[in-house]
Amino acid sequence: MNRIAVKVDTDVIPVTGIEELGKHLDELIADPSLLPIPKLFDDVELQLTDANILPLIPRLLPKITEILKQYQQDPAVLCSLAIKLLGPLSFTQILSLAPEEALIQALRSPAPSANILGMVVIEKAAKSPSDAAILGMMKNLVTNFLTQWLSAPQVEVGEKGTKVLGDVLDVDCDTRPPDDLSVNGMEIVVRKQPGQGLVWRRIFQDHDIYDLILSLCVSGQLGSQQQSLAQGRLLRVLPRLAALNFRAVTWTDFSDLNQRYSNINGNGGLLHFAALHMVDKGDMLVHLNLVDFFEAFLSIQRITPFSTYKMDTLTKLLKDATAQDNVLKASIFTLPERTIPEEAEDLGRFIREVLNSQ
Repeated sequence: MNRIAVKVDTDVIPVTGIEELGKHLDELIADPSLLPIPKLFDDVELQLTDANILPLIPRLLPKITEILKQYQQDPAVLCSLAIKLLGPLSFTQILSLAPEEALIQALRSPAPSANILGMVVIEKAAKSPSDAAILGMMKNLVTNFLTQWLSAPQVEVGEKGTKVLGDVLDVDCDTRPPDDLSVNGMEIVVRKQPGQGLVWRRIFQDHDIYDLILSLCVSGQLGSQQQSLAQGRLLRVLPRLAALNFRAVTWTDFSDLNQRYSNINGNGGLLHFAALHMVDKGDMLVHLNLVDFFEAFLSIQRITPFSTYKMDTLTKLLKDATAQDNVLKASIFTLPERTIPEEAEDLGRFIREVLNSQ
């Protein structure tokens, strides 16, 4: 096999198979109907390290991007190598190599590997507030990301989307994070400085995108099974978002959308929609997701900064949620019993305070 040497400092790091892989990529560009040869990709990918990857990016990544634009076969091996090559690059560097349209195409692909690739790129925007702000200005990309996050049937795509959305909104949040915000040893807020808030405004103050989220979760357009998955994904991310910006998730200016999708008047935000109006409690799985949501939500809200608005909102929310739901009510009252001993007493006190109960 041909060998190419990449020199780093005084060490020569050999990468075998580059010439063969390059020729194969050219063949795939010329004929998208060809099947990839996995061994060629695997042999190179396994050799990639922080020391030798940078010189190979301009040699391989543009070809892979070109293939993915027109490829009709399973792109898993292409996407795996692309993700490895993208490792050292920033969000803006990737945009110079793969434009927004290419990322949207990856997100729209029926192949989960392509969806994950697109989400990995978006995840790069969580590395800095400035990169998150750039993402916030890319409405089409955000729209397609949210659509695939909620509508993809694959569990791995949903889980990746949930993490990416939380991480990006964390870094983009324009309030200063409280210190030591963690539950059961898990850090809730990872950023160290305020962001610019452009992704938050894109999602929570853009009528089209807010409409999209509500419609995918309740309109039935996804089918009952996928709609249940979409609802579960929204419920899983909301406790973290509520810890980051409680006001944003509990208030909306789009009362028309509340009327359309929840048949209610008022300005309750995405949290109220998901907690009170989204779930069919006859669907056991989604009802369990709702119970899990409230347990995570209350556990986190116990350690977020106090405000009268927060406590008033929580009190009304829990009273409304438990009024006709004895399963949820019992779960909330017994939650301290299922919490680590160091936090159980404070959590029980917090729940009693929220519910105005002795």
